[in-house]
Formats: sequence, structure tokens, C-alpha cells
Amino acid sequence: MYCLKYDIAADAVHEAMPAPASESLTLALADACQDPIAATQPYGEDDKVIRMLVTDHAFAVLLLGHVSKTITVLQVTYLG
Repeated sequence: MYCLKYDIAADAVHEAMPAPASESLTLALADACQDPIAATQPYGEDDKVIRMLVTDHAFAVLLLGHVSKTITVLQVTYLG
């Protein structure tokens, strides 16, 4: 299982999202903590390090630390 970390700005966007969109992103991030490659998509070149997570209302850019077992949320965009 991976540990989740947030960039300060990404955390602020996630916290400001409406409840249904925030909950959906939270659940998707929980899935990513279990299996980050299966729960995410490549972001540009598939290096298995920078990944994206897309829900109906949000887009997140993630940095996977496979050795440290961390996922850092670098950016969250609310899509409305």
C-alpha cells in the first residue's frame, strides 16, 4: 500500500471542490494507493512515475515513488 502526500496547492483545490466531486476523487485516490499503475493512466510518456487520475469531475497529476511507496498529488484540477 502506498502513502498519499499532497502539494499544498493541490490539497487546497481538492478541499474546495463540491462534496460529490471531492468524494469521487478521494475514492479514486484510495484505489491508487492500493494499485497505482492499474488505477491511473500514463501522463505523457509511460514512465510509470508521473501518472494521471481522471474522474468525472476532476483531473489529478501524481508522482509515484515506487521505492518509498508514496504517491504525491502534484496538481488537482476541478473540471466542474
